[in-house]
Amino acid sequence: MLRKKLVTAQKRGETRALCLGLGMVTCSMMMYFFIGITIVPFYTKSVWTTETVCKVLKANIKDKVLCPNSEGSEDEDIFPYPCLQVWVNLTASGQEVMLYHTEDTLERNPKCSYVPGKLENSKDVKARIETIASNFKKYQTFPCYYDPGGTQTNVILSRLYPPKGLLFAFLWPTLTFTGGCLIIVLVKISQYVSVLSAWQ
Repeated sequence: MLRKKLVTAQKRGETRALCLGLGMVTCSMMMYFFIGITIVPFYTKSVWTTETVCKVLKANIKDKVLCPNSEGSEDEDIFPYPCLQVWVNLTASGQEVMLYHTEDTLERNPKCSYVPGKLENSKDVKARIETIASNFKKYQTFPCYYDPGGTQTNVILSRLYPPKGLLFAFLWPTLTFTGGCLIIVLVKISQYVSVLSAWQ
């Protein structure tokens, strides 16, 4: 009687472990799919892939402009902010080009090097842009990214999804998938050993 209860408990434990492993594998596949349709397209679409050194030529703050790309957006999403324009010398070609913060900055407003997030206090936005401008004037030389193909003549300061960021995004689903497969393999080995012991 006791032996039968132990066998039943063992089967329940194996079933739960097997469900856990299958759940981890399923979850990791969903994470792979989510990363594949969100992050990977932005990474592959970016043409600013080569790193070089940029030297600041001028950093000016112009009059306030409205938040760009307002077509189809609600009025509450439109807000004015000072327009920072940073021009740099691209050491790779010696050209004078405009610097943007990220790829998203160019899409949101090609006239400004930096587009702030929507803040309730306009003083914070102004202070942040002034700080960024002073930092550019203070640190004249810094690494930046340009398009080696020449389709984009401007440069960006940092990529939204660099190779390291993409690898880090795939790290957790990979660990989850590996752990789930390991649990399933261990359960199958345990079941095989149990059947082999009972047969002997």
